[in-house]
Amino acid sequence: MSLLVVLRHLAHRRSAWRSSLPQQTTRTMSAGHLERPPFNPQAAFKFTQPPNPEWDLGQGLPEGGPNAKEWNEDLKKGWKSFNLSEIPSRDTYMLLTSAIVPRPIAFVASESADGVPNLAPMSYFNAVSSNPPLLSISFTLSTSRPKDTRENILAMKQFTVNLISEPFVEAANACSVEAPAHINEWIVCGLTPEPSVSVSVPRIQESAVSFECELFKEFDICPPGSSKVTNTHILGLIKHVHVRKAVLKDDERTVDPSKLRPVARLGGGSYARLGEAFDLERPSWKVWKDRVEEMHRKK
Repeated sequence: MSLLVVLRHLAHRRSAWRSSLPQQTTRTMSAGHLERPPFNPQAAFKFTQPPNPEWDLGQGLPEGGPNAKEWNEDLKKGWKSFNLSEIPSRDTYMLLTSAIVPRPIAFVASESADGVPNLAPMSYFNAVSSNPPLLSISFTLSTSRPKDTRENILAMKQFTVNLISEPFVEAANACSVEAPAHINEWIVCGLTPEPSVSVSVPRIQESAVSFECELFKEFDICPPGSSKVTNTHILGLIKHVHVRKAVLKDDERTVDPSKLRPVARLGGGSYARLGEAFDLERPSWKVWKDRVEEMHRKK
């Protein structure tokens, strides 16, 4: 059976499944969250000046800068230090994921050796290099059952990573459910599989940017002094990138973040959208050389 036939079959099953559902919606928010203001569909992203446009070498945190007074006043409250070897791993997870924000999300499509499709969002994800073009995904191993996405990638050596934008974030979040391995998350979320070019795993049609990947390298991670594997880190070699023309800048080589409308992860169940941005010029040693060396001499 060809890939196209399989994808059409999946789409037909998804349509039939959705039409059979009771005419009620699945709440994506708690009652308390429903009291918050409604989502603003207008583009929130814009460029501003940087916080301290007059900042100069050696200035540190400018006293008159935005929120500088409050930031310095907060020092009086002191610090709380966490010895991560002495707290439960769950608490470590909550601390790290609430502090290292915002995190990009890899919406990963994979397939098992038995041909079962899988979709899952992963926020331990980022770009690694452009030559070779690599991205990384880390999986925290559950004590109850393996991560389907991890098992699929290790078995089949290929997958796609799709970026999540605001219009379909709820569908992507639905795929974070801890469903049994035989469940097809394409049906759960209702998104559309699109044939890939260089891998057999489809990409997500609704995603504005998708990466077709082959497994480049994987390694298991154990805590110090232990042989128990708690995490697996995967590097994916990007073979093809698909970008909607509508989100490209005029140069047709780079992506416009205001049009991409990407969604990022915060701590707990919180997500974030892009707000404001500013540009900072990369320092030039040729320009700064004399001043920096003079500062060193005076020290």
